[in-house]
Amino acid sequence: MIAPEQGARCKLSGGEWYSPYDDRYITGPSGLDIDHLVPLAEAWDSGASTWTAKEREAYANDLGDDRALIAVSAASNRSKADQDPTTWLPPAVGYRCQYATDWIADKTRWGLSIDSGEHHTLADVLGRCPNTPVTVTRAR
Repeated sequence: MIAPEQGARCKLSGGEWYSPYDDRYITGPSGLDIDHLVPLAEAWDSGASTWTAKEREAYANDLGDDRALIAVSAASNRSKADQDPTTWLPPAVGYRCQYATDWIADKTRWGLSIDSGEHHTLADVLGRCPNTPVTVTRAR
C-alpha cells in the first residue's frame, strides 16, 4: 500500500487503502468511508437507546477497538447503510468470517443484543468458518 500525504489542517491526499468489504484497493481518500461496523441505528435498536448521550458518543467514536470503525470503499458502505447481517453481508465472501466475528465482538463489547435473525445468519456464516477465538474488552 502507498501511504497518503498529509497536508494543511491534516487533509490527506493520495495514498492507497484496502477495503475488505469488497476486496479492492482504493486510491485516494475520496473513495473511502469510515464505517461503524455495527451501524448507529442498529446499535440504537439493540440497546443503545437506553444509554446516556455520553455513552452513545463514546460508541460512535470508539477508537478503543480496531474492529469498531473500519475504512471501506464508499460504495460498499453505502450499500450496507444501517443493515445488519440478516440483510447485508460483505460482497467479498472471503471476509465474511471476519465480519461475523467482528460483529459479535463489537456487540459484546458494548453489551448490545443480537436478535434471532442476526443469530441465525451469524451462526450460518460461522458454520463455514474455522474455529477462531474472539477476544473482547468490554467498553462499558
